[in-house]
Formats: sequence, structure tokens, C-alpha cells
Amino acid sequence: MKYCPKCGTGLEDNVVHCTNCGTSTSVYTGPVDPFDHTAEFDPKDISENKVICMLVYLAGYIGILVALLMSSSSKYVAFHVRQALKIEVVTMLGAIVTALLFWTVIVPIAAGILAIALFVVKIICFFQICSGKAKEPAIICNLKFMK
Repeated sequence: MKYCPKCGTGLEDNVVHCTNCGTSTSVYTGPVDPFDHTAEFDPKDISENKVICMLVYLAGYIGILVALLMSSSSKYVAFHVRQALKIEVVTMLGAIVTALLFWTVIVPIAAGILAIALFVVKIICFFQICSGKAKEPAIICNLKFMK
């Protein structure tokens, strides 16, 4: 199986043009990561707003507000603000479930594991920004209700 170099649609090996967007598949570039959106952003926008995007993951809600106020016109910042908001929503949902079911033993333990996992995801996102990438966070991208 090969993938369209433009949209990432999975294609049969003998297809010459993408069935989704019509792009020629004569140049096979290997599999495309559907969660990597780096190519959608201007390199100048990425380089100018890296620090602000790092703040989004480091400072939580305050970082999100600062990023929105400082770079409201940047598509790169807007992408990372959306991803950080998804992480914060999942964190809040975990806190609500834990508050409701604090008397059980398993739910607080699971919430602690979730909190640690989301912290690690934030660190990974931070280092991806350092290398100028725009990838959806690992756990969050698989949650269908967050699309």
C-alpha cells in the first residue's frame, strides 16, 4: 500500500493518481503521518512563534490566554492553542470523574496515571515545537470526541 504525497490517503500500489485529491502518485514518498500538520504552516510563522507556542504547553490556561493575546493572527499558534485546550479538557474531565468517585480506590489511581501521561504528552509537544513541528498530541489525537 502507498500513500498520497499531498493528502495522505491510503492507495493501492497500482494507482497513478490519488482517488481523493487527484495528485500524481508517481513520486512515492513513503507513508504520511496523518497527525503531522507541519507542512500546512509557513516556516516564517513557525520560527517567529515558537516561544509563544512553548508557553502554551508550559503554563496551562495562562499560557493559552497569553498566546491568544500575543499572536492571534498566527495559524501556528492557533493550532497549538487548540491542542493544548484538548489536553486541558481531558485533564478537567479526569479531575471531575475523580472528584465524583474519590471514594473508590481505582479511579484516583487511574486519574493519577492519566495526569502523569498528560504531563509527558505536554513535554513531548514542547520538544516538537523546539524542532518546529506541528503534530497532534499522542493520546489526544485518538480521542474521536475531540475532533
